[in-house]
Amino acid sequence: MATKTLHDLFLNELKDLYSAEQQLTRTLPKMARAATNPELKQGFEHHLEQTKVQVERLDTVFKGLEASPRGQSCEAMEGLLAEAQELTELGLEPDALDAALIAAAQKVEHYEIASYGTVCTWAKAMQHDQALTLLLETLAEEKATDETLTKLAKTTVNAAAARHTHPRAA
Repeated sequence: MATKTLHDLFLNELKDLYSAEQQLTRTLPKMARAATNPELKQGFEHHLEQTKVQVERLDTVFKGLEASPRGQSCEAMEGLLAEAQELTELGLEPDALDAALIAAAQKVEHYEIASYGTVCTWAKAMQHDQALTLLLETLAEEKATDETLTKLAKTTVNAAAARHTHPRAA
């Protein structure tokens, strides 16, 4: 058996991310349909378009590394998206559902931030400069999406959901 290197680990993690992004492109439209807050719905639709571009960036990274993105399924993303699906089936009132969707989306974003941060560090260490540039761009988008979700939760969605929880909070 051949010895595995950091480059092999890097490719493995990139394949995991590729699978994760593919799964997300199939799930974000469902999350957008489930959202009732117009800003949240629009945010999911915007992130879907971003995610499609992120997949294209990963394709470019793989081409530059002369490797295939295929052959791996991201089990972590499968689990996170299954949790998101379960939330939509709980029968939550609309504002609580929006709060739950934000929580689920942030779990996804945090996973992606950790994963992209890792591959950026490895790309830098191995001097894969073209890959690093593209991966840093995606990492910045993931962080911005997380910040947008936090702001929406804090300024609108959580307060609306809380009003329906306690009669005194109205």
